[in-house]
Amino acid sequence: MEGNKDIKYYNRIKVVLAEQMRTNKWLAEQLGKDPATVSKWCTNSSQPGIELLFKIAEVLKVDAKDLLWSTKEFINR
Repeated sequence: MEGNKDIKYYNRIKVVLAEQMRTNKWLAEQLGKDPATVSKWCTNSSQPGIELLFKIAEVLKVDAKDLLWSTKEFINR
């Protein structure tokens, strides 16, 4: 992964939104969340809780595991 090496990339929310041509604002509206909160998830500066992660997966119509980077990617870094 490129970017700041201090940031831990845990979720793929930004990637999935881009694949679906959706915006942070759209996801925030679907979840009733502040767009700034969704932005923090997309930059991995904060993480949604597990229950919310499942809700995000439901809204995006993906499997929850599709929103997470594989742990194997971290082991092989």
